[in-house]
Amino acid sequence: MLFREWAAQWGVPLAAVMQWEQQTGEYPRPSEESDAALRSEAWVSSVLQLEAARANVLLFRNNVGALQDKTGRWVRYGLANDSAKINERFKSSDWIGIRPVLIEARHVGHTIGQFVGREAKREGWVYTGVEREPAQLAFVNLVNAYGGDAAFCAGAESL
Repeated sequence: MLFREWAAQWGVPLAAVMQWEQQTGEYPRPSEESDAALRSEAWVSSVLQLEAARANVLLFRNNVGALQDKTGRWVRYGLANDSAKINERFKSSDWIGIRPVLIEARHVGHTIGQFVGREAKREGWVYTGVEREPAQLAFVNLVNAYGGDAAFCAGAESL
């Protein structure tokens, strides 16, 4: 039985369980059964969120697309999706966030936030340069060129 299951059985508030997990660094991991569906992009995203919490990295889901509103106007949403033309060249990462970084030279003692981006892929994925991958890589390279930390994430240890 997992700790969260035990806590729910005994009526321990979820906020208390989450505080315990944060203070102890003990987070439940998604099932690691060999079933391929469990190692999908969704599985990698779940593991990534847990690893980010352990590493004090704040991540947010970045859905990107366009929808028509009630009046028929197109509304674009998501980072770096100002137009269809931009979205063809840059596809922002699935997960966008920030991590605290202590500066050691010019701003001694100050903490800055470093932009973090992770593009989740199914476990075992490798870059082939087809479909959306070049535009996703362009975004990763742009973020890294400006001092951020962006990468593809295809497994549990990709943060």
